[in-house]
Amino acid sequence: MGLFDYLFGSREKAVDRTAGSSYSFLLGASASGKYVTERSAMQMTAVYCCVRILSEAVASLPLQFYRYTDDGGKEKAVEHPLYFLLHDEPNPEMTSFIFRETLMTHLLLYGNGYSQIIRNGKGEVVALYPLMPDKMTVDRDEHGRLYYEYTVGDADDVSGRKGTDKRGRTVKLKPYDVLHIPGLGFDGLVGYSPIAMAKNAIGLAIATEEYGSKFFANGAAPSGVLEHPGTIKDPARIRESWQATFGGSGNANKIAVLEEGMRYTPISISPEQAQFLETRKFQIDEIARIFRVPPHMIGDLEKSSFNNIEQQSLEFVKYTLDPWVCRWEQAMMRALLSPEEKKRYFFKFNVDGLLRGDYQSRMAGYATARQNGWMSANDIRELENLDMIPAEEGGDLYLINGNMTKLKDAGIFAGDGSGTDIWDGAVE
Repeated sequence: MGLFDYLFGSREKAVDRTAGSSYSFLLGASASGKYVTERSAMQMTAVYCCVRILSEAVASLPLQFYRYTDDGGKEKAVEHPLYFLLHDEPNPEMTSFIFRETLMTHLLLYGNGYSQIIRNGKGEVVALYPLMPDKMTVDRDEHGRLYYEYTVGDADDVSGRKGTDKRGRTVKLKPYDVLHIPGLGFDGLVGYSPIAMAKNAIGLAIATEEYGSKFFANGAAPSGVLEHPGTIKDPARIRESWQATFGGSGNANKIAVLEEGMRYTPISISPEQAQFLETRKFQIDEIARIFRVPPHMIGDLEKSSFNNIEQQSLEFVKYTLDPWVCRWEQAMMRALLSPEEKKRYFFKFNVDGLLRGDYQSRMAGYATARQNGWMSANDIRELENLDMIPAEEGGDLYLINGNMTKLKDAGIFAGDGSGTDIWDGAVE
């Protein structure tokens, strides 16, 4: 056995591991008693909102495929097959937006995004099909070689197409055939589900929401005891009659008429005393913290103001979107390009549009760039999505203010009083 065989072969294989990892972050029952899975978590409005914001943000960013030019610049490689696949249509069934939104949703819920790479006889990528992360296992064989094992379900095959003739089959895929975008993890192979790692926080949010629902279902009033001075022959009938008359939010605030000396005594504390509303608000912040989404983006404006909300939005791009975008770019470089292509091509998400300030701030920045000569009129118009000015009309000229010159050239121009400038020195 070689050295690498020993190192990779010694990797622990824990029971109930998550997505092929040797570490376990299990879904299921939380400390609150609520069962938490990726699908049940999505029923929480805060989780749904965070996932939707991040997945739609990544899906809507312009994704470009560039080629390095001989002069050190870059240009769009529109003739390369990958440009059309990633910019427009990864497969005949999906647009680029839907494909990226789906994989980003998998990343946020399961911690990994997988897509099968379909190649032609020349080895060129011709299609990309998303694969469900909960059906994928990542591991190494006895020789330390990485492989992906996908369990085909009832409704899809390994390429993502529908079919029931492959039910229950396990397919082994090589890394060459899988675009894998891992999230945060410990072993460098797979990411861990944020839902599994934070199931107690999400479980508490589910529990508080369920408590609120049941509170209103029971009449929006504390539960209590019906007391009768005598003996009741059929207490169940009285309880059911009370519930039918006063139970449910539609029966709230009805006036009760008690007979035969019967008395109603509440025995539960109010939601305000139990800090029910405060708990629900805190859980919204807790879930926003899991996904690193500013609270104002999921509807919590309590700590936002006109002065800080723009800065929070910029921080969302820098500290939340940028790491995800970097994962996407590097994973696509690794899986979709050949060793030779990696020297000449690269992928780039354009986040500049999200970093732009308001109109007044942008115009002030453009004016500075234009006056100092590092942007032309067409550079500015391209950023603002305006038509270009023809080059013969000066659209590509780089200009500077005439009063900016080198110190040693100060006074090289002087006036003779006639309104015509004359030289006051030799030209270098």
